[in-house]
Amino acid sequence: MLDQLHALLLAPFDYGFMRRALVAGLALSLAAPALGVFLTLRGMSLIGDAMAHAILPGVALGFLLAGFSLPAMSLGGVFSGLMVAALSGSVSQMTGHKEDSAMASFYLISLAAGVMLVSLGGSSVDLTHVLFGSILAVNTTALLLIAAVCSVTVALLAALFRALVVECLDPLFLRGQGAHNGLIQGVFLGLVVLNLTAGFQTLGTLMAVGLMMLPATAARFWSKRLEGLIGLGTLFAMFASTGGLLLSYHLDLPSGPSIILLAGGIYLLSALLGRHNSLRARLHRKAVSRESGEEEAPA
Repeated sequence: MLDQLHALLLAPFDYGFMRRALVAGLALSLAAPALGVFLTLRGMSLIGDAMAHAILPGVALGFLLAGFSLPAMSLGGVFSGLMVAALSGSVSQMTGHKEDSAMASFYLISLAAGVMLVSLGGSSVDLTHVLFGSILAVNTTALLLIAAVCSVTVALLAALFRALVVECLDPLFLRGQGAHNGLIQGVFLGLVVLNLTAGFQTLGTLMAVGLMMLPATAARFWSKRLEGLIGLGTLFAMFASTGGLLLSYHLDLPSGPSIILLAGGIYLLSALLGRHNSLRARLHRKAVSRESGEEEAPA
């Protein structure tokens, strides 16, 4: 029995590429879900997806200039993501349109431009690598970048935690205390861009947002406290990262999609069985209200 468990759960990580992939996945799982929780609380769930596409032109430009150079592609992704965020905010202020509509427009332009750049300068294999990543090909340089980004993210979230919470609940009160909402918003979006850029090497630009949003949205079916949301989201992401790698190893499946699909499975199970606002919780409430109504009827 122990030998079987070892072969199933531990033996795959005897390989160096599996250990590096596991460390990368766990590092991203420490930072990304917390950002996803704040995105959902701020009603910006789809902004994460838009920003994931916004980094693509910069990543593609870095690829064209330096090949598969992680520093060049990462710098390009950060610059592109921040530029799209700034442009969408500027267009929203100048035209009066909502920022989400401007962001959606820029993300579509960014996606098309990025795919075009990669297609012009590389092959379909290069395009697949940029779009979907390759967590099993993570090297020491990528690990150092991911560790640095996740460390900075956790530190800044801890420093800005109260301000972020207040901004989600009452931005006018935060402004009355002398805090600059725009600065906090800019730092927060910058952290989102940084984490998406760190995640593109492992999960690709199209799926990096999955590890940020799916665990965060799944956690909302189990807890109503912010600490619980962040803690559960982190645990769900870690489970999805580890389990997805094991599934990809044993079943010979693509690693990135395995991780995101497992996170999606956690979300679906949470929507069915969670403590709050799930299908089970709604059916339980209906059953309780029906029973209470029947008890009151004879009286």
